[in-house]
Amino acid sequence: MIIGTAGHIDHGKTALVRALTGIDADRLPEEKRRGMTIDLGFAYRAIGAAAGGPGEHMLGFVDVPGHERFVHNMLAGITGVDFVLLVVAADDGPMPQTREHLDIVSLLGVERGIVALTKIDLVPPARLAQAAGEARALVAGSMLRDAAILPVSSITGAGIADLEAHLSAAVRERGEPEPHGEFRLAVDRSFVLPGVGVVVTGTVAAGSISLGERVTLTPSGIAARVRGIHAHNRPARVGRAGERCALNLAGAQVERERVRRGDWVVAPALHAPTTRLDARVRLLADDPRPVKTGAGVHLHLGTARVRARLAPLAGEALMPGEEAPVQLVLERPVGAWRGDRLILRDRSATRTIGGGIVLDPGAPARGRRQPERLAALAALAAPEPAAALARLLDVMPAGVDLDRFAVAAGMTSAELALACRTAGAPVLGAAQHRHGFALSRARFEALQREIGAVLERHHRTAPGSAGLELDRLCPLLSGRPATPLVRAVVETLVERGALAVHGASVHLPGHAAALSEGDARVWARVRRRLEERGFDPPWVRDLARELGLSESAMRGLMKRLARLGELVEVAPDRFYRRRTVDSMVEMLAQMCRAAADGTVTAAAFRDRIGTGRKLAIIILEFFDRTGVTMRRGDLRKVQPERIRTFATPGRDPHPRDAAARGKANAPAVAHPPCQAGQRA
Repeated sequence: MIIGTAGHIDHGKTALVRALTGIDADRLPEEKRRGMTIDLGFAYRAIGAAAGGPGEHMLGFVDVPGHERFVHNMLAGITGVDFVLLVVAADDGPMPQTREHLDIVSLLGVERGIVALTKIDLVPPARLAQAAGEARALVAGSMLRDAAILPVSSITGAGIADLEAHLSAAVRERGEPEPHGEFRLAVDRSFVLPGVGVVVTGTVAAGSISLGERVTLTPSGIAARVRGIHAHNRPARVGRAGERCALNLAGAQVERERVRRGDWVVAPALHAPTTRLDARVRLLADDPRPVKTGAGVHLHLGTARVRARLAPLAGEALMPGEEAPVQLVLERPVGAWRGDRLILRDRSATRTIGGGIVLDPGAPARGRRQPERLAALAALAAPEPAAALARLLDVMPAGVDLDRFAVAAGMTSAELALACRTAGAPVLGAAQHRHGFALSRARFEALQREIGAVLERHHRTAPGSAGLELDRLCPLLSGRPATPLVRAVVETLVERGALAVHGASVHLPGHAAALSEGDARVWARVRRRLEERGFDPPWVRDLARELGLSESAMRGLMKRLARLGELVEVAPDRFYRRRTVDSMVEMLAQMCRAAADGTVTAAAFRDRIGTGRKLAIIILEFFDRTGVTMRRGDLRKVQPERIRTFATPGRDPHPRDAAARGKANAPAVAHPPCQAGQRA
């Protein structure tokens, strides 16, 4: 159990931790010289059995500073604690930071704690009784309203045994929590140990981590391996949710200067830094002013502190005491996940104004106040993932991207599968998606009818066309659903025989658009020539000369073949077979996955396909235009959602990857729109 201290400066928080653990949590020379806590301090205590025994419980103490100038340090330590030890000096009684710290732990949702009335050796009985009354009045109406108020003295030891007994009872009541979610640890310290390397410390927010596992630092994206673990200051092979852990990290880019407080160490699947998030926020009732759109605030999230702009989503201002959805636009990326607690302080960082909970860490910049968006945020406020998913399906006609849903909530594949089953959510598998999409039965059937109607109309007006490619089909559907979702629906309907494909074109099963006999004979010769030349196909004029056709006739045939989905015009008069273009996309994707920074150079791509630099640049510029790649200077990065742009719907163009994708999709049990329990 992690216990956080809270209270005003010089009320005896550090002395009380020392009395309970024997450890002086003030570690900095300046703290010892000035006699005040400036940064976070940590101490540990085993209770309940002999050290290492079967009945042992570990208490981890996070000692925070009480001075108003160091509230930002206090916030970095108090996030993620299980239990608060609110310290009130009997001679002073509640003071400004006592009240602010109590507000903070209330906003963070910490529901369990004790009030320690310290320095009782300095006051007469009458003052002690008065101070106890003041402390009771302070916590009335807060989450500590029923908490015990225990008089203690760190000097004489009076009341310490009683406090220890209460903490032991709290540990037994809490029990051992089951780790859930993918691994996350909020970094509150980083340092270098000679002969060991970079070490980070923090509280494990979710999941577990074992020696040798791979992790990612967020938001930097630095990859690392866990070389050593200390849990509650002891060597361990596994670190679990709710434990204070120190991780020794190893990696080519892991350096002390690149790891700082505010970072997260996460399972690689969870690396998704954000600069825009939606949250449900409550302003403190005694805050004197409303918060208007565009107001500057200091956001405290995990152990990070970042400036942000706040925009209420249900009006132009958030009033004191009001709770409502807001969007926060951050000045730099941070790690955030649904359900994380946050604290807001004013523009000058002199007072706490409110706090809340993250609803969507990947919030959209547009349409943020639309009724559908507000309904989605209300659905995401449900505490259980299955309930949130079920409500999202009711309000999101475009369906739920389960990859995004799982990452935003930090869920494992098994947890997502359980949520889908519990919610009765029909799941559509999708290539390049780990989990696919959840779509309501009504929406699936509506999409099926609409796709059929669009194709029927297209066949009637363009009988010579093979059908519609996905990029042309999607804009014709109401609501303009995302291409990956439409692809998943189309692939399901192709499997059922309700749709068919020719090349890259989707069509109704009874439709056929064929070349004339003469064009078919020419196409057979062209196809052989394109296959022989591979990544360096001949120009239209050269093909025309070889086949004894006019250049205009050859060009017309090639464009008809492109409309049929057999060819792709990468540059004027330079046509590739569609599957050749798809294979080049896959090559680029493999090269990006193999690169440490996830990018590829034109020279490396040229060497891979074995052409000249000029042609390689032409191909890459085509991929830039179609959105397959994103260019930054001389480097390019493949956009994951565009990898299958030139693949044939309903077929897996890369059999080598099919097994891996199937394995990744397996936990997300598929339910059809018509009957749960069968594949959609």
